[in-house]
Amino acid sequence: MESIRRQNPQITLMSLEAAAASARGGFGCLFSTADEYETALIAERRAQGRYGQHRSYWPFAMFVGCVFIVAGTVLLLA
Repeated sequence: MESIRRQNPQITLMSLEAAAASARGGFGCLFSTADEYETALIAERRAQGRYGQHRSYWPFAMFVGCVFIVAGTVLLLA
C-alpha cells in the first residue's frame, strides 16, 4: 500500500480531493436560511393534516369557569 502511494502521488492526491468533495456534498442543505426550512416544514405538516381545523373548547370552558369563580367570590363577599 505504501509503495503504491509513493509511485503515484499525483493520482493519490486527486483521489483524495475527489473523496473530500464527495464528502462535502453529502452535507449540503436544500435551504439557505432557517426561515426557508421552517416555511417548508410547516407547509409539509399542513399537507399531512397535522394542523387541522379542529376546534378546542378548552378556552371557552376555562372562561366560563373563571366567570363562575368571580361570580361566586362576589356573592360570597357581598
